[in-house]
Amino acid sequence: MNNGRDLGDAYKATLGRIRAQDEEKARLGMAVLMWTTHSRRPLQVDETCHAIAIRIESNDLSSDDIPAISTLLECCQGLVMVDKGTSTIRLIHFTLQEYLCTHPDIFGRTHSAMAETCLTYLNFQHVRNLSTGTSPDPRSIPFLEYSSLYWGTHMRMEPSDLTKRLALEFLYQFDSHISAKSLWRSISRGLVMEDTPSHQWFSALHCISYFGIADVAKPLIKTKRWDVNQRDRAGMTPLIWAARCGHAEVVELLLRETHIRPDRQDTNYGRTALSWAAGNGHEGVVRLFLGRRFVNLGSIGRWWRKAPRVAALLFGRRYVNPDSSSKSGRTPLSWAAENGHEGTVELLLRRKDINPDTVDTVYGRVPLLWAAKNGHEGIVKLLLGRKDVSPDIPDTKYCRTPLSWAARNGHKGIVKLLLGRKDVNPDSSNISGRTPLSWAARHGHEGIVSLLLRRRVNPDSSDKYCRTPLSWAAENGCEGVVKLLLRRQKVNPDSSDKHYRTPLSWAAENGHEGILKLLLERPFVNPNSSSKFRQTPATLAAKNGHHRVVQLLQARCSRPIRELGPRVFL
Repeated sequence: MNNGRDLGDAYKATLGRIRAQDEEKARLGMAVLMWTTHSRRPLQVDETCHAIAIRIESNDLSSDDIPAISTLLECCQGLVMVDKGTSTIRLIHFTLQEYLCTHPDIFGRTHSAMAETCLTYLNFQHVRNLSTGTSPDPRSIPFLEYSSLYWGTHMRMEPSDLTKRLALEFLYQFDSHISAKSLWRSISRGLVMEDTPSHQWFSALHCISYFGIADVAKPLIKTKRWDVNQRDRAGMTPLIWAARCGHAEVVELLLRETHIRPDRQDTNYGRTALSWAAGNGHEGVVRLFLGRRFVNLGSIGRWWRKAPRVAALLFGRRYVNPDSSSKSGRTPLSWAAENGHEGTVELLLRRKDINPDTVDTVYGRVPLLWAAKNGHEGIVKLLLGRKDVSPDIPDTKYCRTPLSWAARNGHKGIVKLLLGRKDVNPDSSNISGRTPLSWAARHGHEGIVSLLLRRRVNPDSSDKYCRTPLSWAAENGCEGVVKLLLRRQKVNPDSSDKHYRTPLSWAAENGHEGILKLLLERPFVNPNSSSKFRQTPATLAAKNGHHRVVQLLQARCSRPIRELGPRVFL
């Protein structure tokens, strides 16, 4: 029996019964299913009731039109239910969601209808009369938050002439609309606010740039009612919002404006529109910016910052610096490399006016290090393909090289690429004396440990705590790494750290029996070694309830150490 097919037939039959009800009940039932299936987040009961009650292009909402939830549930013939824990409307089963999403013809113009509903609500007189300076009772306007946050999302998915007209009507009075406050509260989390006049905190042009609806942005820009370079309360321009969200059509419209300043930075992070686009991997937007003529400021850099308008007149306004630095010294290439946007990195590296080894001022990392740390192998290959990239530059905060980060995070492919370079030191140490081998051993990356041991590295190097790679591997239960290290004659299996703790002591404390057995087989490993705090391996094991480990140690203590042969380390 095909359960999926049988469920589909059952859902189809139930939908047929919903449509067979009288006209109003059928409309209510299908509307509830549409909103429950395609809303951008689960809707509260009150939100659903208000959304269903809205008549497209009406002037206001009558309380008599708002249906009771019991009526809506009855009209849906058991296909929806109220989640009592969250007071949201949801479908009875996830298979119903799949069925409705794979049959888009069931509801017709789904997202257009939802956008029209949201915009009609926002254009209601009682909503427009609400002041942005007050905090009205959410229960009186339950649909305000959803419609404010998602009207543009639905419109982008399915625009129509009616949504365009309703959107323009709404946006022309957006700057003083209560929904501006709701939208801003949602999208500005984590951003630092400035003391900006309320009418400039987030304009209609910022709003439409955020949503990226070109058909609406074009007439707004043409009115010249808003300054295309105006910053909002977080210091973001409309161009930055459009670039950050990847809306290439709106970016192109804004770049056509004569007075646009494409290199204007936000005041939070000092990042340009290109920097945001590169960091978020919007290749189409990056291409638009890189297609603009770049002016090398050179010797005029000192007075450029003081007189950008004069410089614009002299050199033309179509300039974009592809290597601009943010407040933290991060370039577009640095952000793209960190976030793994290979196509964007490739576009940026085609420019000769980009320094691929720019060091940021917070962590002191170059783009190659960001890519190696996060495992973006393709980007590492691209950067290593540049002759002007130094592959072994450590960060200034921890003094760790790209190889060290890649080894620590288990990126074997990147470790191979870096070890293939003669100008990479495989045994470099950071400020705490940790080598790539030490990091790989601690985190149990056997393949990387094996690669490093084939190179001329010290397998028994100690850090500032006098801990060796074997010590770290033993503590963390990395048995495969311990086996690899014990095969090397230069590795002392009984080395003690700053607190006189041996690898055996760490393994015993954490109950790693397999490692304990490996170490006890080695000559002159002392099972009774005492730490700085007079704790033996057996004491530590017993303290943590590892009784089997205690038995193994007691058995080993009964054998004289001298019987195990000479102690020689080459």
